[in-house]
Amino acid sequence: MNSNHLEDTIAAISTPAMGSGGISIIRISGAKATDIVDRIFEAPRGDCLKNAESHTIHYGHIKHFTGVSEGDSPFVSTNSGKYRHILDEVLVSVMKAPRTFTAEDTVEINCHGGMLVTKKVLEEVLKAGARLADPGEFTKRAFLNGRIDLSEAEAVIDVINAKNEYSLKASVDQLGGRISGIIKGLRDNILDHVAFMEAAMDDPEHISMEGHLQKLGYDMDADIKVIDSLLKTFNGGKLLKEGIKTVILGRTNAGKSSLLNLLSGYESAIVTDIEGTTRDTVRENVDLGGIILNLADTAGIRKTDDKVEAIGVEKALEHAESADLILLVIDTTRPLTDEDEKIFETVKNKKRIALLNKSDLKAVTGRDSIKEKTGDIPAIDFSARTGAGLDDLEGEIKKLFSLGEIMVNDAPVIANVRQKDLLSEALESLMLVKEGLDAGVSEDLLAVDMMDAYASLGFILGEEIEDDLADRIFEKFCMGK
Repeated sequence: MNSNHLEDTIAAISTPAMGSGGISIIRISGAKATDIVDRIFEAPRGDCLKNAESHTIHYGHIKHFTGVSEGDSPFVSTNSGKYRHILDEVLVSVMKAPRTFTAEDTVEINCHGGMLVTKKVLEEVLKAGARLADPGEFTKRAFLNGRIDLSEAEAVIDVINAKNEYSLKASVDQLGGRISGIIKGLRDNILDHVAFMEAAMDDPEHISMEGHLQKLGYDMDADIKVIDSLLKTFNGGKLLKEGIKTVILGRTNAGKSSLLNLLSGYESAIVTDIEGTTRDTVRENVDLGGIILNLADTAGIRKTDDKVEAIGVEKALEHAESADLILLVIDTTRPLTDEDEKIFETVKNKKRIALLNKSDLKAVTGRDSIKEKTGDIPAIDFSARTGAGLDDLEGEIKKLFSLGEIMVNDAPVIANVRQKDLLSEALESLMLVKEGLDAGVSEDLLAVDMMDAYASLGFILGEEIEDDLADRIFEKFCMGK
């Protein structure tokens, strides 16, 4: 693991910098954190942060750094003619190692939330000796210093990026060590067996293997079951975390854009009675009962001589090809046409739900004729104008992707591709152990497969990790985290 620059004291703005707010926080972490902030902070009684108790808050002002050398007094007398202009009135939190997020001395300056003043305070911190932190560097230091393991570090960014309460809960569970606890339990069990087997092979006169292989088989079955259960949560967990790529498909004027506006809660797409109004793809991320739909409203499918609209139709079909879910919007006030049938044929191998739209109006096309063309897929009486059928749509999506059980149960969920791949490797190694037991292979060969599983599980926790992989993981983080 590359540990370059760990001796630096780093600083960054840790609150979002997208406008004004009540407060902003500049975080400083490293061995010289209190020394650096002392150079620009002035308390009413002249107290130094370096001498402060850990986990205390101090009132004062941030003033311009005067360039005093390390070891000199951080204060400049107003009588000397070198009065430092006050930048802001602040509260400063002092937290000393090891009881901090990074396990290093940490200072947080709580200043007023304007973008300009926040940047000015950060500039003074950097002038006083700190280095601007790289994205994710605080969390990377927490990992390198043993404060958290790699799976917990990955959960930090998932908490920040959580789009709904279910992905947030799963991320918080992982951050709290729930997944880590399971992985550590599996590794301990494997290591206990390997250690016993090696001891027995080294000293067969005093350590008997009698009955041990049978117990090993039972324990491998239990470990396989645990890993398999985690892997089964991946598809649903990933969809809850990242959202379901959903394409709205249908003929012109079927009500696709009205559906998008209904789901998004505002008019994100233009709706008119003129066919071909939607020519390009309109995207929205919406929360439907805790399920994130990454929606794409596409051009209506029809033959057209308009070159721009024809490109939109072609794009619509391309988006449908890569979608997780197709919402087929069918206008029940008009007869089915060849264009409808072309759409049905195009998406016949995709997960899809038929929305029998305009159910508040007199139907011309009945449910039976639609079922005959679409096959045995969920079909919902729907109105994009009134919202009738929304609850049914939510229920059908949960059933189609088996999300209901994940959303209700309190079981741990895997949503990280790296962790899923490593669990799959561990599972494969343990299956080889089971096959070896059935085939009567020697204990030393069994131990090889068991240690392969042990190593794969260890990579999840970051027990061993290459520098470039760690860099790739943490560079996805935001500044200040």
